[in-house]
Amino acid sequence: MDKKIEKRKNIIPKLFLGILLFCFIAYFSLLLFNKEKQTNINKEHLTIKTVQRDYFEDIIIFQGEVEPLNTILINTIESGSVRNVFVENGELVEKEQPLLEIYNPNTEFNYLTQETAIIEQINNLINIRVNIKNQQFDLNRTALEIEHEFNNEEREYQLNKELFEAEILAENDYKKSKEDFRFQKAQQEMVFKNIKNEKIDRIAQMERINNSIQKMERTLKKLKANQQNFIVKASARGKLSSFNPVVGQSFQGGDALGKIDLLDGYKIAIQVDEFYNSKIKKGQIAEIKINDKIFELEVNKVLPEVINGEFRVELKFIHLIPKNIKRGMTLPVKIYLSNNNSKALLLAKGGFYQSSGGQFVYVLSEENKAEKRYITIGKSNSYYYEVIDGLQENEKVITSSYEDYKTMSILNLR
Repeated sequence: MDKKIEKRKNIIPKLFLGILLFCFIAYFSLLLFNKEKQTNINKEHLTIKTVQRDYFEDIIIFQGEVEPLNTILINTIESGSVRNVFVENGELVEKEQPLLEIYNPNTEFNYLTQETAIIEQINNLINIRVNIKNQQFDLNRTALEIEHEFNNEEREYQLNKELFEAEILAENDYKKSKEDFRFQKAQQEMVFKNIKNEKIDRIAQMERINNSIQKMERTLKKLKANQQNFIVKASARGKLSSFNPVVGQSFQGGDALGKIDLLDGYKIAIQVDEFYNSKIKKGQIAEIKINDKIFELEVNKVLPEVINGEFRVELKFIHLIPKNIKRGMTLPVKIYLSNNNSKALLLAKGGFYQSSGGQFVYVLSEENKAEKRYITIGKSNSYYYEVIDGLQENEKVITSSYEDYKTMSILNLR
């Protein structure tokens, strides 16, 4: 039996068609991929800056506020309500000038009660001192009388002794005179010794009384001075600021009423982000510009305390102080982080940094075309970035934000 031989199929045309289809798909995929990496941008919406080579100033610019060089706080000493206000905020005041009067009837009554009690104690001690002096006077009189009697007895004894020795006076009369003289002498010694001891005690007692009276008089003087604390006075010459008390307003002892700005100069205070904590140091030079005139300053204080992500820096004027500055004015302050300025490639700051992190930029390769290029950025100041690698002088760079197209490789500018 004859066997039917099947004709073998040719697979080459199919293989060729498969390869052709694959190439077609790959070609259109490549076109589609390249299309996703390009986009059209309206050129008018972009900021374009030219890379330049110039001196790089290692500076930071902050907004500073003008403050007095020295300020004194005005505090209440006594608590109470405001009875009278004698001056207004912003006025120039002299030292010891009354500013306001505080009224507190309870405290005033306590002062009067204490004053009365102290005066009464002083009077009692004065009376005791007078009595002691009178007692001393009596003792002195007693001593004088004793001495007088002793002298009389001594004269009589001497006379009787002579008469007895001349055998004119009887022996009994002589012995009696001798005994009276001995008794008077012993009595005088005893009284004088007692008076001496009494005098020592009275001197010590008088000293204690005098010291007590002096202490009470000082206390009374201080008490009267404290009564003057109801009148708040200026502690120095200067200009009032933040001084806004109202009649009837209550204050506690130690409450702040305002400030006195001393007239010895001004300083500039700035609040600095904690990012610059390690960069700003005492002694760094700074400057402000007013009416096209530059005034030099120096970082005088860097307060270490960080509040809400910021720390305080105070600057003082080195030479001249502007004439027309006032407390509360805000001025741009330029702080030089380094005095060694050198030439470098500079790229103006812009929104691109937030989009690219400073890792890449779009550089104009043609008039209407920009290409992504990776770069390396070094230091920065308030105006420029220092470009270390990736750009050349006079190249044009888009410096506005890249948020809408940062994944693109090529920008077609319309």
